[in-house]
Amino acid sequence: MNTEVHTPTPLAQISHLRISFPTATGALREVVRGLSLTLMPGERLGIVGESGSGKSLTGRALLGMLAPGAVWSADAMRFEGRDLLAMKPAARRQLCGRDIGMILQDPKYSLNPVMTVASQLKEAFHLREPHLKGTALQARMVEALEAVHIRDPEQVLKAYPHELSGGMGQRVMIAMMVSSGPKLLIADEPTSALDVLVAMQTLRVMDELIARHNTGLILISHDLELVSQFCDRVVVMYAGQVMETCAAGDLNQATHPYTRALLAASPRLQQDQAWLPTMQRDPRWREPQANMAGGLQ
Repeated sequence: MNTEVHTPTPLAQISHLRISFPTATGALREVVRGLSLTLMPGERLGIVGESGSGKSLTGRALLGMLAPGAVWSADAMRFEGRDLLAMKPAARRQLCGRDIGMILQDPKYSLNPVMTVASQLKEAFHLREPHLKGTALQARMVEALEAVHIRDPEQVLKAYPHELSGGMGQRVMIAMMVSSGPKLLIADEPTSALDVLVAMQTLRVMDELIARHNTGLILISHDLELVSQFCDRVVVMYAGQVMETCAAGDLNQATHPYTRALLAASPRLQQDQAWLPTMQRDPRWREPQANMAGGLQ
C-alpha cells in the first residue's frame, strides 16, 4: 500500500527578499532585509507592522511592481512553483493581470479619474477573458458589480470615480480584481480610507468572493484585530524583517515584545485606559534572528 503523503505546492514563495533605495547621498538604504514567507493555496495570510516596516513593498515585489529606482534581489520567488525571477516581463505582466490581483488603499488614487467604471472594468476583463465582447461583456460586468452588492450596477457602470463614495469605489476595485477568480489576491490596506461600518461591509464582500473562488489572500494591514479575525496566519514585520509568525487565532498570545507592544498600543473599548503604553524599540530587533529584548514602558 502506498502511504506517501502528498504535500501541496505552495501558492507563493519568497526567499530572502532584499529591497534597497538610493538616498540623497547616493548610498543605498535597505528597507526589506532578507524576508522569507510562504502562502499555501486558499490560505489567508496577514502581514502587520508599523508604517515603513516593508509590508507593501513585499507585496509589490511579488507582483513585480517596485519603483524603477529600487535595487532588489531574492534567492527565490515562485508562484505555483513557477520561477518568477526567470520569467520574461511579458509573461509576468500577463500572470499578474490574470492570476494575481491587487487591491490598493484608496480608490480615489487607484481608479482612473477620467475613465468610467465600465471602461476600467473592460480593461480588467480583457486581460483575463479577452473573448468577451458586446452584450456578453456587458452582462459579465453587471454580474461582477452585483457580486459586490452594488444595487444599481447599470448606473454605476456609467459613473466616473469621483461620483462614487469611498465604499462604492472600493467595491468596484474588488469587483475588478476578484470577480474572475484570481488565484492570489494582495490587499494593501483595503479599508484604511473607509469608516468602520463601511469597512466591515467591504470586508464581508471580499470574504464572500475569495471563499467562492478559493483565492489565496495576502492582507496587509495596521489593524491587528481585523487581521486576527480575517486571516489564518499572521506575519509581524519590523524594519524590513519578520519578527514573528503565528496562527491568527493565537495573535493575542504572541511572545515577541514588538508584537506585544503593537497589541498594547491598540485601545480596547471594553477597558478603561488612562494612557497607552509607549513602545521601547530595542536596536537588537534590527539584527538577524532578533532576540526577545525591548517592549513596553
